[in-house]
Amino acid sequence: MMSMTRPRPITADLLQEWLLLVVGFLVLYVPSFYTLFTGVWMSEEQAHGPIILGLSLWLLWRQRDEVMRVAVRQHTSYVGWSVFVFGLLMYIAGRSQQILAFEIGSFVLITGAILLIKLGPAAMRLVWFPFFFMLFMIPLPSAVVTTLTLPMKMAVSYVCEHLLFWAGYPIARTGVILQIGQYQLLVADACAGLQTLLTLEALGLFYLNVVRHTSAFRNFALAALIIPISFTANVTRVAALTLITYYFGDAAGQGFLHGFAGMVLFISALTLILSIDSLLQWVVRLRQAQGGKA
Repeated sequence: MMSMTRPRPITADLLQEWLLLVVGFLVLYVPSFYTLFTGVWMSEEQAHGPIILGLSLWLLWRQRDEVMRVAVRQHTSYVGWSVFVFGLLMYIAGRSQQILAFEIGSFVLITGAILLIKLGPAAMRLVWFPFFFMLFMIPLPSAVVTTLTLPMKMAVSYVCEHLLFWAGYPIARTGVILQIGQYQLLVADACAGLQTLLTLEALGLFYLNVVRHTSAFRNFALAALIIPISFTANVTRVAALTLITYYFGDAAGQGFLHGFAGMVLFISALTLILSIDSLLQWVVRLRQAQGGKA
């Protein structure tokens, strides 16, 4: 006969215990997130940060009942305490030296450590994905971004040039500068950089987590195709901005329609993800009909 753990009754001691945790958490991270919301998250390259945070918190809230069912409240988690101490040290280093990657990375570690300490490893296994998903909101060091972004911009510029030339437009390219008609366009980091790729990768992984396909083939295939999908969406955005500038002038390309092209990026990426997922669904059904394993 299966024994069930009764929920711990809400007492004054329990309320005080969680109140101290909440207050300590706010003292640590309200200044950090204020810095993010008024600083780096205001930029186009890092605008996905608050979206990632909001979606992660929603995923955690969605699984709250499952977590509470498997929670073990009276145990000692040496791993949890080790991660907690390491997270605090990372926070101190990041806050004192103004290293955002350490400061925000400590948020993920300390939150996960508290869950391990208070609710047990079984609860953590249930909600591992939201904590993994939060890693996408951590700003990367500028040196890493610069090193990896240049070849990506070159590739996007190259493909965009050849597509528009094939379509009959008067376009040429020098490095990451596109010349169309009398206009010159510099392919910026925000248009074809590493952060855009990471944002679209996060979008695809979030979609996979929400739909939760039972087919392993469908999950792995879609996850592997997210990178070429992201590249295609970037090419679509740059091509759209190039054509907007060609037809409506430089002011239109750099004004409201530039921001609109960002929407085109995510809409095209989401459309491609859904289309390929539908194609994979058809392949899975075909294999099942033929008696194969999917």
